[in-house]
Amino acid sequence: MSKPISLPKTLPSALWRGTLCRCPRCGDGRLFRKWLKPVDRCSMCDLDITGQRADDLPAYIGIFVTGHLLAPVIITLVVSYSLSPMALLAIIIPLALVMLIALLQPSKGAVIGLQWWNGMHGFKRERADGEKP
Repeated sequence: MSKPISLPKTLPSALWRGTLCRCPRCGDGRLFRKWLKPVDRCSMCDLDITGQRADDLPAYIGIFVTGHLLAPVIITLVVSYSLSPMALLAIIIPLALVMLIALLQPSKGAVIGLQWWNGMHGFKRERADGEKP
């Protein structure tokens, strides 16, 4: 007997499921088969994920978050330490690349969760029992 699907009750919970790279509908199935390639269907609830259109939004989110998190680090390095421009670049560029790459998959998962929650791109808009759409 299969376990009943536990739909998220709020948008943040659907986004969180996507951020954790889990199916936004059931929260159990894997969302990605490769690093940025979503599965076609959730293995647990059979949600069709082929219609998602995350496009460039995950990259924009990653750049935005990386820039805002690195700004205080850059300011601290420049103000508190007398580093050469090359030393600053040797610290900042690898750190920025690692942060951006680490944020891409969770950002894409959250965007897919957002699309599912709003019933966009072929997703059916679903809500937990008693919730208004």
